[in-house]
Amino acid sequence: METAATPAATGLTFRDATDADVDALVALIESAYRGDSSRAGWTTEADILEGQRTDPEGVLQVIKSPDSRLLTVERDGQVVACCQLEHRGDHAYFGMFAVSPALQGAGLGKVIITEAERQARETWGATEMHMTVISVRNDLIAWYERRGYRRTGRMTPFPYGDERFGIPQRDDLQFELLVKELAALTP
Repeated sequence: METAATPAATGLTFRDATDADVDALVALIESAYRGDSSRAGWTTEADILEGQRTDPEGVLQVIKSPDSRLLTVERDGQVVACCQLEHRGDHAYFGMFAVSPALQGAGLGKVIITEAERQARETWGATEMHMTVISVRNDLIAWYERRGYRRTGRMTPFPYGDERFGIPQRDDLQFELLVKELAALTP
């Protein structure tokens, strides 16, 4: 689907990821969150986590899951962003959100999250979108709050000791559930 509502959306193509996208998606996700390359954008976790953010097996698992989609965003044939949508009954889960660090801060993230919410409503009839965010990521949580998400105070532990999720650089990491009510579809 082509979207052209804003300058940030110009020339974007949204599609479901395929097995052939795995390497490009892992590289994108890693570049947005870990290592020195992530410091070019504002979503970096490099100061709180080292190691990997995801791996090919994790990305492929999302692609193959019957209740999940890995929405891939391209511009000029290049993968520039992605996000996971997972159907969980009356709500959808939003995760694995990454925007190329070179394109962060220009409104692309807003376009993608709006499209993800629309697709969750239209595809599954979801009435809410849920996500988890590392609770110390105050700037990121504030960005989601400006998009209509609310903090719930419901925390889950960070998987310390499981390097598939990274190597924590501090001992106070946990995930907070953020929730947004999705507007009803209009006929």
